Order: sequence, then structure tokens, then C-alpha cells
Amino acid sequence: MTRRPLIALLALLASLTLTAHAQAPDWKKVRIGVEGAYPPFSEVGTDGKLKGFDIDIAMALCAEMKAECVLVQQDWDGMIPSLQARKFDAIIASMAITPERQKQVNFSNKYYNTPPAFIGKGAPRDISPAAMKGKKIGVQRTTSHDRYATKYYAGSEIVRYAKQDDIFLDLAAGRLDATLCDQVAGSEGFLKKPAGKGFAVLGNPVDDPEIFGTGSGIAMRKADTALLDKFNAAIAAVRANGTYKKLQDKYFDFDIYGK
Repeated sequence: MTRRPLIALLALLASLTLTAHAQAPDWKKVRIGVEGAYPPFSEVGTDGKLKGFDIDIAMALCAEMKAECVLVQQDWDGMIPSLQARKFDAIIASMAITPERQKQVNFSNKYYNTPPAFIGKGAPRDISPAAMKGKKIGVQRTTSHDRYATKYYAGSEIVRYAKQDDIFLDLAAGRLDATLCDQVAGSEGFLKKPAGKGFAVLGNPVDDPEIFGTGSGIAMRKADTALLDKFNAAIAAVRANGTYKKLQDKYFDFDIYGK
């Protein structure tokens, strides 16, 4: 009489194990959250298609993993919530690997690392909090740049935007005194364009490891450890086989991977 319930229990456990295994993702198809408003890393071209370094890296990594890559465009401030809601499986959107974010998601190894900097009108000048007191500083909402400006520039007026492109528009129109952003994004997306004439990087690049982290990585849900391993292996592979350098040289004239 005691064996039948035990056998039934074992059968149920086996069934649950098989079901869980059957439902585990095989990662032959990976949905990637991208922004599309952060050139040269991610933008929408005149043909309506996504392009940029982040986009090319996403496609290269999926190819290395032999997975179908599905790009899902998402506003920046909804990236992590949408990942957790399973709208997509990973984020490739120049997201800094920071201690705060690591509490919510897992990150791959970095795939690039560039410094943040202030950009404004005229020649390089003093960007100390005292010198910037009362100035309008534009930042993209919920970014590391937002956190840094909020922490160190309490005497300035911090103006938050959904997209970095909109900050550049207001900076060019004189509605802002400066922006704090990724130096490469600021150079390629603004300073090298006609609207950026007369503007420059102000002072030296800023840094705070607790805020800016150790580079940009691919964010995933904590439970998806198999996908994390696949991305880390793919990053190492494209670095080793020359694919990374080919994509990098398409956009930049220096080593964006950093130290």
C-alpha cells in the first residue's frame, strides 16, 4: 500500500523534470532589446532600418552563437523592466555594467568601454561643480550620466531627456549649457556633424567606478545563465577571429574595447 503513492510521486517528479527540460530555452532564437536613438551605436536610418555598432555587434554575436537574432526597439528608460517582463531576452544598448544594475540583471563581459565627458559651447573650460553652478546640464534619463550629474552637480539645473538625440538638438539651439554623455557618442553623434560646430569636449573625461562601472555589457535575466555563457563565449570568439575589429573600424578610428 505504501509503494503505490511513492511510485506515483516519483512519476510526477519525473514528469515535472521532463516538462521543465522541454520548456528550457535552447537559445536558437534570441530577442535583443535595442534603443535606436544613440548614434553611432544605435539609430534608425533613412530607410527605417536599425543600424550602428550595437546593432552590428548584436547580429555578429547571434551569428557566432548560430542563433536567429530578433531586434526589439525599446525606449531607454524601459529597458530593464521590459527585459524582466520577457519582452526580449537580452539588452545590447551600450548599457554600463554598474553595481546598481548588477543587483537586477546579469551582465556579460564588456564589449566596449569608453569614457563619459561634458560637451558644450566654446573652448574647453572648467567643469567643476562650482564653475557649473546655475548652468543647465542635459542628460539622458536613468543613465549613469544622469546619476553622476545628480550626485555631483546639485547646484546645476539637471534637465532629463528620453533620448540623447533630443539633448543634442537643445544644446545646438542654446537651450542647454552642456551635456554629459559618452564621449564617443558625443563626438560621432554631435561634434562631427554640422550642428556641433563651435562645440567641444569640456575639461577632462569624468569618472566614478561606482556609477560608470567597468564598460558596456549585455544585460540578461539572472536565471538565464546558459545564455550568459553563450554571449561570453561569442564575445571572446569575435574578438579573436577579427570580426570585432572589422565592425569597430567601420565606425571608429581607435580601439573602442578599451583597457
